[in-house]
Amino acid sequence: MIMFLAKRTATLVAAVLLSSFAVFLIPYVTPGDPVRKIIRSRVAGDVVEDSTVQALGQSLGLHDPLPVQYFRWLGDFFSGDMGLSHISRTPVVDQVMPALGITLSLVIVALGIAVAVSLPLGIVAGLKQGGKADKLITTITQSFIAMPEYWLAPLLVLVFALKLSLLPSAGWNTTSSIVLPAVTLALRPISFFTSAVRSGMIDALEAEHIQAARARGLSHAQTVMRHVIPNGLVPLSTLFAVWFAGLLGGSVIVEVIFAIPGMGRLLYDAVVNSDIPLAQGGVVVVVALAVAITTLADFLHRILSPKVSGALA
Repeated sequence: MIMFLAKRTATLVAAVLLSSFAVFLIPYVTPGDPVRKIIRSRVAGDVVEDSTVQALGQSLGLHDPLPVQYFRWLGDFFSGDMGLSHISRTPVVDQVMPALGITLSLVIVALGIAVAVSLPLGIVAGLKQGGKADKLITTITQSFIAMPEYWLAPLLVLVFALKLSLLPSAGWNTTSSIVLPAVTLALRPISFFTSAVRSGMIDALEAEHIQAARARGLSHAQTVMRHVIPNGLVPLSTLFAVWFAGLLGGSVIVEVIFAIPGMGRLLYDAVVNSDIPLAQGGVVVVVALAVAITTLADFLHRILSPKVSGALA
């Protein structure tokens, strides 16, 4: 377990370093003077005169080797200094953290809906493998995969906001504002979660441990509740983490359509406006959080899986 934890931690650190270094290089690989771009992200006000640029570049260490500049930038970044936005001229951290909180709220609600729907559907489908209920559930949930967010979101707005006037069409002002975007993000995970729970249930039912449990005198219902369902849910933990990490930066379309000021919308605006510091800050935060979440999920899966299986022995 210690070796596994060490390897996963090393993978996390390597992933963050590689992604952050790629983001750090943005000013150097995009058109324009990289020194002027970096100075603009560090100093309030525009710098025009060459002598001023030269002096500030020297004082900020912008003529040092790239590795030296990178580790200095990384240290400033993780201490909370992400530079100044080119557009708003305000600290990037003051824009990234509120946007991250909004996206986290949206993702948690969306995946909460997905889990609440997929768990009972997956359990029923797994217990009734090959039956009418299994075929119906599988057909309906798998059809969700063919519903992209850019098509589903306008459809939900048209029906529930414009036609029925039940929910707001956009914005982030009331509690009800989260319903339509959360449902839009939840449908595709529902199909994958249901399939994972169904497969886990089927594998658990076919395990030799189940026969041992029945031989000890447990009824079919007791065996299912105590052993089959817990084992069937183990694969869901990793899949949940993968979707959680993916939606952190993958909710761009939904946040733009519903005018939600989250990370997806922030990164979209940063790219459109060529706001390099804002794009750098947003990408590194999303990548670091996503890698940390998936690493934690792998670790929990490693702990839970043998415990759940061992409970059958």
